[in-house]
Amino acid sequence: MPRLTPAVLRTLDILELFLDLDSPLTAPDVVRLTGVPRTTAHELLATLVSRDYLQKDEASNTFRLGVRLLQLGNAYSARFDMLAAANDAARELSSLSGETVSVALREGADVFYLAKVESRDKLRLPSSIGQRLPAHVTGLGKALLAYASPTAVRELYPHPDELPAMTGHSIRTLTGLQEELERVRARGVAFEREESTPDVYCAAAPVRDGSGAVVAAISVSVSAAHWHQRPEEYWAELVQQGAARLSAQLGFAEPH
Repeated sequence: MPRLTPAVLRTLDILELFLDLDSPLTAPDVVRLTGVPRTTAHELLATLVSRDYLQKDEASNTFRLGVRLLQLGNAYSARFDMLAAANDAARELSSLSGETVSVALREGADVFYLAKVESRDKLRLPSSIGQRLPAHVTGLGKALLAYASPTAVRELYPHPDELPAMTGHSIRTLTGLQEELERVRARGVAFEREESTPDVYCAAAPVRDGSGAVVAAISVSVSAAHWHQRPEEYWAELVQQGAARLSAQLGFAEPH
């Protein structure tokens, strides 16, 4: 492994302090939080300010992120291909699990399939890339609806006692859906149990962008026979790890 440069590591440690903090920091804060020697911290802070990676408020002697980081972020965003990232994430998770993996966005009361990698068993699923399905009957849709506002969810279903069904297991009422979404938020993962396709189970998790907003979801779809060979928690952890990897590519950083 190549030797890492201590000065660069210390500089990055300082910048990364601002990932988890909303308020500006003083130089003593930086010394305390990073363990960087006082003189070194002042030199690094001055350098970052001179290059616009940090801004200094002279009145309060505090520092906050500078405009140069925004420019870098915009440059990264301009080059970032969400479709390519979704396909990469789907391929990786499918390779790890041996199962069908999908990535979808929400469009109103539907989910839009952005990427899909089939399992070796090739499940017969109603979904395909570019297709839409009712969000409330899919794990992907539940993972996305759970993080929409309650008002927005209510407005999606003008007939709350007649939600469209795809199988006998589909949720049919808004009340039932709201209860299910509470469970998704509490656990951080959504499940579908033969609700869009007979004999198919699914675990799905939300994908977040750099601001922390839920912008997509990723799922693992499994035949009933395979699903019951392992505990439910196995599928939950598997898909949450896949979501975490894709979220990191979108710029999301888990709070320390």
